[in-house]
Amino acid sequence: MNLSLILACFWALAANFLAMLPSRDNHWRRAYGLIAIGIPILGYVTYQNGPWWGLAVLVGGMSVLRWPVIYLSRWVFGRIGLDQNRNNP
Repeated sequence: MNLSLILACFWALAANFLAMLPSRDNHWRRAYGLIAIGIPILGYVTYQNGPWWGLAVLVGGMSVLRWPVIYLSRWVFGRIGLDQNRNNP
C-alpha cells in the first residue's frame, strides 16, 4: 500500500472519529475541513494509483460526506430547473 492510500485510510478514520463527537452545528464545519483535506488526497490517490482507485476513494468519501453531496445535488437540480420537490402538472 502506498502513501496516498494510507492517507486516504487515515482520512476515513478521522472522518468517522469526528462524526462520533458531539457538535453544535450538525458537523458542517468539520465537513468543510474534511472536504478541504480530502480533495488533494483524492487527487494524489488518482495520480499514484489511476482513475479506478480514485473513483473508489471518491465513492467512499461521498458515502461518508453524503449530506453535502445531497445538498449540492439539490442546488444543482434546482438551478437547472429539474427540482424534484416541485409539483409539475
